[in-house]
Amino acid sequence: MNRARSKAGGYAIAMLVACSTPAVLAEEEVSFDPQDNAQTQQLVDELTQQGVPSEWLEQVLSQASYRQEVLDAMAGAAERRLRWFEYRAIFMTEQRIEEGAAFMRDHAEALSRAQSEYGVPPEVITAIIGVETYYGRHKGRHKVLDSLATLAFHHPARGTFFRGELAAFLKIAYEQEVAPSSLYGSYAGAMGYPQFIPTSYQAYAVDFDNDDKRDLWNNPVDAIGSVANYFAEHGWQRDGAIYHEASGPDTLPEGLSFNQTVRPVTTAADAAEQGVVPEDTLAADTPVVPLVLEYADGRQHYRLGEYNFYVITRYNHSHLYAMAVAELAEAIKQQAEAEHD
Repeated sequence: MNRARSKAGGYAIAMLVACSTPAVLAEEEVSFDPQDNAQTQQLVDELTQQGVPSEWLEQVLSQASYRQEVLDAMAGAAERRLRWFEYRAIFMTEQRIEEGAAFMRDHAEALSRAQSEYGVPPEVITAIIGVETYYGRHKGRHKVLDSLATLAFHHPARGTFFRGELAAFLKIAYEQEVAPSSLYGSYAGAMGYPQFIPTSYQAYAVDFDNDDKRDLWNNPVDAIGSVANYFAEHGWQRDGAIYHEASGPDTLPEGLSFNQTVRPVTTAADAAEQGVVPEDTLAADTPVVPLVLEYADGRQHYRLGEYNFYVITRYNHSHLYAMAVAELAEAIKQQAEAEHD
C-alpha cells in the first residue's frame, strides 16, 4: 500500500504497485547474506558509516529470506482493482464501527490531547487505525525484514525506494534495540498500529506517552500521537471539513478531473461551472477534489473533497482509501455519541 508515496502507511503508507510482473525466483536460491550478495554488502557498508555496527547488520541480513508472495501482492492492491462500493464494504461494517467507538472510549485522553496539540479529530485518528489494522488487531503477517529485503533487491520498478525503506528499518531496529526478525507488518513493510513505513516512522513517530520510546508496534498512545502528527505535518486544517455531498449531471463533465490525489487546484466555483454543486455552503474559492463514486446499482455519486481529503491521501494515495476513512470516522463518531446518550 502509502499506503507512501508520501512517507506513510499506510502506504501507510504502503500499497505501492508493480509496473510490471516480477520474475518468479526460487526462494531457496536467493541469499541476502552480505558474504554472498554484493548489493547487501554495499548496504552494510553505507549503514556502518552511519553508526550501525557491521557485525549486527551482517547477522541480520543473513537471516532475511526472499518472499515471492510479497512481489505478487504488490501487483494486486485493492485500491487498484475494486470499485467504491466494493472497497467501502470492507471497512463500513457494524463491528468495525462499534469497535472504533470502543477504541475512542478506551483512549479518550490520548485522542483529546492529540486533537488539542495537532488539530486532528479523535474519530479521524481512530478511523485511520481502524482501516489500517482494525485497531491494532491485524498488524500484518509478513516479516518486515523479509518483505523489505525482497522489495529492495527484486522489485522491478521500485527497488530504489524500498532499499531506502530497508535502510531506515534497520536503523530503527538497531536504535530501539528491537530484533528485526521479530517484527511483522504488511507486504510492503508498513508497521505497527498505524502501518507507517520505516521512513515515515523516522519522520513522524512521536513518544506520546513520554516513556522515552517511540513504539508504534505495541503502544496505541504513541500510535495516536504519531497519526495526528503525520496529518499535521502534511497540512491538516484544524476544524476543516473533509468532503461535501454534491449534485451533478448524469454524464461526467469533461472539464473536471475526478478522483485525483494531487494537491487540489480546482475551486468550488470551477466545479459549479461544470454542474457539480455542493449540497451545503462552500466558498467559491475553496480548493476542492472533484469525486465521483460508483455504487452497486450502477449510480454514480458526486462529492467534493476539501484540503483535508487531500491530506488523507498523503497517508495512502487512493481516493477510495481517503473516502473510506472519512465515512468510517463519521460512523464511529455517530456510534460514540449514541452510546454516550
